[in-house]
Amino acid sequence: MIRAFVAIALPDAIVAQLQAVQQDLPVPRVLRPEALHLTLVFLGALREPVLEEAHLAFERIDAPGFALSLSSLGIFGGRKPRVVYAGLAESAPLRRLQGKIERAARNVGLDLPHRRFVPHVTLARINTGRFDRDRLERFVAGHADLVSPVFPVTAFGLYASHRGRQGAEYEELARYPLGPPQG
Repeated sequence: MIRAFVAIALPDAIVAQLQAVQQDLPVPRVLRPEALHLTLVFLGALREPVLEEAHLAFERIDAPGFALSLSSLGIFGGRKPRVVYAGLAESAPLRRLQGKIERAARNVGLDLPHRRFVPHVTLARINTGRFDRDRLERFVAGHADLVSPVFPVTAFGLYASHRGRQGAEYEELARYPLGPPQG
């Protein structure tokens, strides 16, 4: 079984900007730079033939390239914070692409949970007992207006997730180019 997901890789300049934020995050551990990405659809643990079917479906997706930018810093989990993330500016082309990928995955028989897509880049996962919540909330509030330069999205990828000593390690299995931007 291969744990797989579909994501957009981030340009080096955006990763560097996020690393600068991570350096000051008051949490015990942040994600490594090579783990920073924008997940579009988590596929779960798949057998190779099913993964191959999904790959073939993703190859048929026709969508234009587009631009994105970071627009916020936030926390998922409410009173029990679980994740610190960088949010992305609203993007209709991103939402359309995510919807096409999700439909393609469902059409090959994948049973995906029905969740609202919240575009974000995970910066840190929080072990609830080992951090100062007030300090974290103050940090996030002070950086809530995090923005980045606009960056182009020209492809999306299929990734495998492998458990490693330092957390998950990601391997790009396939890359799917997008068409020229519209407008």
